[in-house]
Amino acid sequence: MSIITRFAPSPTGYLHVGHAFSALTAWRRARAAGGQFLLRLEDIDPTRCRPEFSTAILDDLAWLGIDWDGPIRVQSEHLDDYAAVLDSLRTRGLIYPCFCSRADIQRHVIAAAPHGPDGGPVYPGTCRDLRETERAARADQPHALRLDMARALIEGLTFEEENLGAIQADPARFGDVVLARKDTPTSYHLCVTHDDALQGVTLVTRGEDLKQATHLHRLLQALMGWPTSVYAHHRLLTDASGRRLAKRDRAMTLRALRQSGVSAEEVRERVAGVG
Repeated sequence: MSIITRFAPSPTGYLHVGHAFSALTAWRRARAAGGQFLLRLEDIDPTRCRPEFSTAILDDLAWLGIDWDGPIRVQSEHLDDYAAVLDSLRTRGLIYPCFCSRADIQRHVIAAAPHGPDGGPVYPGTCRDLRETERAARADQPHALRLDMARALIEGLTFEEENLGAIQADPARFGDVVLARKDTPTSYHLCVTHDDALQGVTLVTRGEDLKQATHLHRLLQALMGWPTSVYAHHRLLTDASGRRLAKRDRAMTLRALRQSGVSAEEVRERVAGVG
């Protein structure tokens, strides 16, 4: 069966060489296999995502010679889809409202508290056992929605990592992770897992910085009855000092390189050499 893979950037800045590496890796895999390469804009953050960055993404990909199949999925246009997932989890008692601020969480976390894959402390569960009457009374207050990991956890889940085989999923390391933020009615974890299932993605190619998130994504797939993908997490590109490339590194953006006279072919050759 032909593969379906995707490139799913967030329009919070201009693409850099690391993005080119990721996009070209997925695109080449799809084209070599006679499969499909999809483009998705993960623009759910209203404070950081900007239309000009979305436009720049399309321009940069076209400059690199990357084309895609079918329409572009723009996540901000499909918030109702993600709300339906949250409604399903809420009906089953698997999510709860959290009224804590970051300062509140820090006050309740002890020094020896476990830390999650993102390096921050695992949520201590302050709002998990609030009475329904209190939740109802505070319903109009800003709140996030957290997964009740103890109730949602499914033992024995695995996911397939290309070249490594089956890996035992350990979503419990995330604790009661946020599935909808106070300022956004959804989250990266929910959206990416939903959209990969909806779009029939069979091969997820993305940076190794997201490998740990796969443990949580596998649980969401199981909870929602969604199909699983094969995962291929690639290395991250770094600058001369060994620091991971980021959007703040303006000199390494594709736009800056193009303006300085670097050709698309030179960029393609550079990233091919580190694959």
